[in-house]
Amino acid sequence: MEQNKKNPDGVIVLGVYIHCEGCQTEVLRCLRGFEGVEEIQIDAKNHKVTVKGKKADPTKVAERLRKKSGKHVNLISPIPPKEEKKEEKKPEPPVVIEVVLKIFLHCEGCAKEVKHCIHKMEGVQTVDPEMEKNLVTVKGSMDAQKLVEFINKRGGRHAEIVKQHAEIVKQTNNEKKKERNENQNQNQNRTVEVYPNYPSDLVYAPQLFSDENPNSCLIM
Repeated sequence: MEQNKKNPDGVIVLGVYIHCEGCQTEVLRCLRGFEGVEEIQIDAKNHKVTVKGKKADPTKVAERLRKKSGKHVNLISPIPPKEEKKEEKKPEPPVVIEVVLKIFLHCEGCAKEVKHCIHKMEGVQTVDPEMEKNLVTVKGSMDAQKLVEFINKRGGRHAEIVKQHAEIVKQTNNEKKKERNENQNQNQNRTVEVYPNYPSDLVYAPQLFSDENPNSCLIM
């Protein structure tokens, strides 16, 4: 049933360059006896090969001739259905986390060793050890729990998560610059209304009723 849908009329037309009788013989040899092929007609003048057979699969017939003869074969009829292009999903921005770990650091050598070890884990961006507090702050797109396991396994040290928080990577510098320019343009386009009929010595209401104004009203 699937093959009949691909070739409902039982006629397949292929475009093949044929310049001599040897080419015709080669085409016949490649397609004769192939699955579903019942009849082969060659139009050397127009460089076309017509294959008849209700059970013949157009794609398979064209591929068979292409592989066996080494010629360029164009499937003229029936026209194969166009493959629907799948929409490529844009990758989500990576989530960067900051993890503070409790690791015993008794000297600068330990701090350097731990820092070097953590930097080997994929996704780690920065490592900031504080030897006095026995704390190590790690920033990157790694998993916090896997980071602890990595340190225990690779560095042979016990690590505990003190605190952590995650934030989506911020805008790129270009996006920030674009947004800043748009805000500046909006501010430049704002108009200031001017009222020419107002006296220049007009004071606001809070000043009219202030204690410093001798003409203000006095409420007993």
